This record gives sequence, structure tokens and C-alpha cells, in this order.
Amino acid sequence: QLQLVESGGGLVQPGGSLRLSCAASGFTLDYYAIGWFRQAPGKEREGVSCISSSGESTNYADSVKGRFTISRDNAKSTVYLQMHSLKPEDTAVYYCAESIGVRVCMPATGTSWGQGTQVTVSS
Repeated sequence: QLQLVESGGGLVQPGGSLRLSCAASGFTLDYYAIGWFRQAPGKEREGVSCISSSGESTNYADSVKGRFTISRDNAKSTVYLQMHSLKPEDTAVYYCAESIGVRVCMPATGTSWGQGTQVTVSS
């Protein structure tokens, strides 16, 4: 299982921006598709965006298309999620994990979730 650490969350006003980071420690992410997932209070965890191991392929949930951008720097073993035009409905704990694919943006079987990073969009 990959051990990933999320960071970069915070409190932001509607329309604001944040950049989340997902860092691997002690191993390389080069061979893994990685996804960002989020869970809002009282809701199930959902896929936000996934990226292939090379970074050439990406996929986004309809709710974030045009506002969020996923990217990766394999030299730094880090995956990013740049979020613009944030809305209150984006409020959630955001997690990163290995994805089973890109077009099928779902966490790999047996994923052990980290602490995540809280994103709160509120005025």
C-alpha cells in the first residue's frame, strides 16, 4: 500500500483558490495512477480527479471540470490539485490515493486512507 500525505487545505472564500499536494515518502510514485478524492460531512467519498503515471492522461468529475487541474512531478514524487473558483459545495476533506485507473477514477482495492486535508469554502 502506498503511504501518501496530503497538505495544502484551508479556509477560503467562495471564488478563491487553493493548491493541494500529495507527497509520497520513501518510494517513487512513477508507476502509479493517483487520484484525489473527497468526502463531505454526511456524504460518501467521491472521486474528484485522477492522473496517469506519466501525467499524460487526466480525468475530472463533472462538478470540478474547468475549475480544478491535477498535475504531478514524479521527480518530487508529488501530485497536485490546483483548485480555482471554489464553491461552498467543494467543502470536504480531500484525500489522495492510488487509483485503479484514470478513466475509472476509483481508489485501488485495499486503500488505506491518510488523514486528508480539510478544505472549507465559506464567506
